[in-house]
Amino acid sequence: MTARPHPRTPVIVGVGQILQRTDDPSIAADATLLICEAVRAAAVDSAAASDPIAAADVLAVVSTLTWRYGDAARVVTDRLGIHPRRVMTPMGGNSPQSLVNAASSRILSGDLDMAILTGGEAWRSRMRARRDGIELTWPKADPELLAVEPPEVWGHDLEMSSEAETEIGLIMPIQVYPMFESAIRAARAVDGVGPEEHLRQVGAMWARFSEVASRNPFAWRQDALTASDIISPGPGNRMVGLPYTKAMNSNNDVDMAAAVIICSVERAEALGIPADRWVFPHAGTDCHEHPFISHRDVFHRTPAIEIGGAMALELADTDIDAVAHLDLYSCFPSAVQLGATSLGIDPYNETRSLTQTGGLSFAGGPWNEYVMHAIATMVHTLRNDAGSTGLVWANGGFVTKHAFGVYSTTPPATDFRHAEPQARIDALPSTVLATADDAANDTHCTIEAYTVMHGRDGSPETAWSAIRLADGRRAWGRTDEAETLSHLVHGEHVGEQVRMLPDHRFEPV
Repeated sequence: MTARPHPRTPVIVGVGQILQRTDDPSIAADATLLICEAVRAAAVDSAAASDPIAAADVLAVVSTLTWRYGDAARVVTDRLGIHPRRVMTPMGGNSPQSLVNAASSRILSGDLDMAILTGGEAWRSRMRARRDGIELTWPKADPELLAVEPPEVWGHDLEMSSEAETEIGLIMPIQVYPMFESAIRAARAVDGVGPEEHLRQVGAMWARFSEVASRNPFAWRQDALTASDIISPGPGNRMVGLPYTKAMNSNNDVDMAAAVIICSVERAEALGIPADRWVFPHAGTDCHEHPFISHRDVFHRTPAIEIGGAMALELADTDIDAVAHLDLYSCFPSAVQLGATSLGIDPYNETRSLTQTGGLSFAGGPWNEYVMHAIATMVHTLRNDAGSTGLVWANGGFVTKHAFGVYSTTPPATDFRHAEPQARIDALPSTVLATADDAANDTHCTIEAYTVMHGRDGSPETAWSAIRLADGRRAWGRTDEAETLSHLVHGEHVGEQVRMLPDHRFEPV
């Protein structure tokens, strides 16, 4: 390091990751215990001369789905025996990177000196307890204390399913992301890429994620799969939502936690943290697409990623070609393709890794918390490649909420910079949602995107489709008619004309 950074410069000094592998939920640690382990691991990783946990001004916990703690941050601080300001986040996989952005800004402004950012889930153990009829006695915060001393909330909450979407049951990522995949596939047809070749390329991309996970000591699944293993349905890899097999879906059946300790340079020096542990956030952005998928202009582009990602790079005085290390949010293959393309990266290029961890299918997808693992792993990567630059993209919802962070072991030439370019995004074109009756009266409806959801026995159960009316409005279609399901599971059907019925059902013309 050639020059001492400004004393208020934010710097990540320690990271920790924890996996819990037990098939007996009666002895499993709950998520807050895993979080405490991750925090202690981050403190050890910092190599500090003095305890960084006791020095924390803030402890921020990503909202957990495993257990209704009431205030998970209070449970964690009580277990750690510390009394910092407590912070929780809204729901969303963007939350870990948004926390880094918020903490960095607050450190720079002098609002705080050191923060512990953490999260965890024990979803696997919770689901096994429910299956086996085991009554868990995991802790909850005292509701009276919660009423008088609620935690701070960092981040913007956002409703991500409209009333119309909820009414017809279109609320699950496993329904929506494969529809995005069909739109991406159809858009590539103009470049001469057919459906079979597209699926092969997507399978190869996902196999590269699996290969990275096989080398990651903190990955949940460490057996490298081939493209054929991934895209081919079979025992242990059933079809879920066409064209996604189980191996192409986020794996939330995990018990995992991670923690990041971030502080000012001044505090890092005071605690005796060696400079070779330091990784600097250079810039960050937060933004979101049009919140409801019903109103997205198209499904094969994500303009908020284009704008938010470009702004993060600009604020960091760099560009995407200068970024050596990437971790793109990877709940489903369509998310990676949308994110990479929007950032100016070819997602099918075999020479540029898009993940540090192996992604949510293989490294593990602990609901809102995955990106804390991505950031922790990026810190290790950058320490091992001093002077290089890394970019993390975090996503919440249906490629809805985005947070970006640019990192390096080299301190930024200017202060950490953050922006929210939401006004530009809100002004972009959107689509009007038609009623089911309007769609049924339209004589020229075509499929814009679709998927077929399969049961656990591998048989088609329900088809979902985004339908474009002749005037450009969008409608939602749903059917469980065997003849239509059989038709849709073979070949390409984007652009195909359909007949809409008043109850949202659709059928080929």
